[in-house]
Amino acid sequence: MTGNWIRRRARVVSVGAGCASMVLAAVVVALTPSAGAAAELVVQAEAYSAQLGGVVEPTVDTGGGSDVGYLSRGDWLRYDGVDLGASGTMAVSVRVASAVGGAGTVQLRTGSVTGPVLAQFAITATGGWQAWVTQTVNVTSHPAGVQSVYAVMANTGSGADFVNLNWLSFNSGGPATGWVNVDPVKWNAQLAAFRAMTMAPAPANAVRVPEFNATCTYSHSFKDDPIVFPGLPGASHMHSFFGNRSTNANSTLDSLRANTATTCTPAPADLSAYWVPTLYDRGAVVEPKGVVVYYGSRLADPSQTVPFPLGFEMIAGSAGRQVPTPAGSVNQFYCVGGTTGGEIGRSADGNWPICSPGGTLMFQLVFPDCWDGVHLDSPDHKSHVAYTPNGTCPSAFPVAIPSVSFVIAYPAVGSTQGFTLASGMASSMHGDFVNVWDNDAQGHRVKNCIVQSAKCNSAGQF
Repeated sequence: MTGNWIRRRARVVSVGAGCASMVLAAVVVALTPSAGAAAELVVQAEAYSAQLGGVVEPTVDTGGGSDVGYLSRGDWLRYDGVDLGASGTMAVSVRVASAVGGAGTVQLRTGSVTGPVLAQFAITATGGWQAWVTQTVNVTSHPAGVQSVYAVMANTGSGADFVNLNWLSFNSGGPATGWVNVDPVKWNAQLAAFRAMTMAPAPANAVRVPEFNATCTYSHSFKDDPIVFPGLPGASHMHSFFGNRSTNANSTLDSLRANTATTCTPAPADLSAYWVPTLYDRGAVVEPKGVVVYYGSRLADPSQTVPFPLGFEMIAGSAGRQVPTPAGSVNQFYCVGGTTGGEIGRSADGNWPICSPGGTLMFQLVFPDCWDGVHLDSPDHKSHVAYTPNGTCPSAFPVAIPSVSFVIAYPAVGSTQGFTLASGMASSMHGDFVNVWDNDAQGHRVKNCIVQSAKCNSAGQF
């Protein structure tokens, strides 16, 4: 459910795949990297084989689509044909939202609603029914091969709705760890230096929008992902990189800082690494003609924002999200400009816009803007951050960081055949960010532009 809507349950029971309006075709995507890499399998919540008590509803989470809501004690969702791979370690994640939290848990069990517990997640309030966070647990052993996995709602005495569920993720063969702690000494020193900075007063005619940006161009493409598959060249689908020109599978904070060549302005103040899946038009590569990385605030009080620590990493969107994105969907590709302006049609499958002749295909990808204040990264690269649900950061993610968004322009208008991404459907659009800003340069921009709500350009000037 969204916003402050009152939650009233119309209890829905759906067992088996006969009710087409409630039970959707399985949306299960396995990412199969090279030998030695972890394999991630993502299951959309609404792709159940059978269920008790849930209601499929639209979601405003990144990527749009649907979630399963109104879940309370005793409700369950069954997912058949879930391949957990070989036995060993596994990172298991759920994407959840809750306005109430409480004593509820989501248990993932194999075989039946009372079968062995694969993973368990304690649900706390996230800030709203559409304020999404990812919870991850690491298991050291699990059943191998194809399983029926049940998501069982448990351990709450009231019987009231306590959680919405968007997707499940099983990352098998990977390490049982993945949390990267911020160095508290360095972080506290960075914060102290930021707070000691003198703010440059904005002129009277300044546009009162909390924002600065980095203006970038395309750099290079590799089947690399130094966040998801570090040290494994070729393990990923194709990515288009912008920003730091040295970014590859073996990149580290030290290697990125050592390279001063970047496709972004300001250089060398911003040596950050940014990347997205490569776009194809009828099989031909379409690289971005320009990207603006905006750093802003969606908080009610932008003055609470602090800079990113060096080496901070996060991902927005999901490569495993493979659902239709018809016109009107949240977070979709759109058109600007052209002879008649904007979108003039849709692809045959309805998932892609056709732009006016001479127009430009666009996408805006928004990243989380609240941080737990402890971890530079997490096993799923999302669990250490959250989106502000209502203008304030949730209690579990109390540190307000700049709201990063990629605004990407592609020199293409499309056709009825549509486009494809290296990761699949339009809904799989995602992006990665590694912060390699100079601390002083970033700090002054956050102080001058975001904290006092004054729009700045790429040079950090009003």
